[in-house]
Amino acid sequence: MRQEGARHILIAYWLPVLLYVCLIFGLSSQPNLKPPLDFKYSDKVAHTIEYGILGLLLARAVRATGKLEWPLTAALLALSMGMIVGVSDEMFQSLIPGRDSSAFDFFADASGLALAQLIYLALTRD
Repeated sequence: MRQEGARHILIAYWLPVLLYVCLIFGLSSQPNLKPPLDFKYSDKVAHTIEYGILGLLLARAVRATGKLEWPLTAALLALSMGMIVGVSDEMFQSLIPGRDSSAFDFFADASGLALAQLIYLALTRD
């Protein structure tokens, strides 16, 4: 029975995280990719939204996986995991022709992750 529960958590909670991270890296591998909308700082808005979604998926998966007493613990773990993905993504982008990596992009990623955790905490008041 425990194995069935673990399989459910893996498929229902962690598979969406994995697929979304694959999407992020798939987009990052596209040379000369531009944001869908063109305005000043539109790329930072895109990073914030992209990583906000990742942050919500991570918080959901972390909370489902562990018996964490406080939602804040799940939020901090999700934030940390998302920041590792963000740093890795920026390092990966630096290897792609026509793409650039910047600390400002990472800050936008981290902002999206942090906003997602605030939303998660607001929705999971225990």
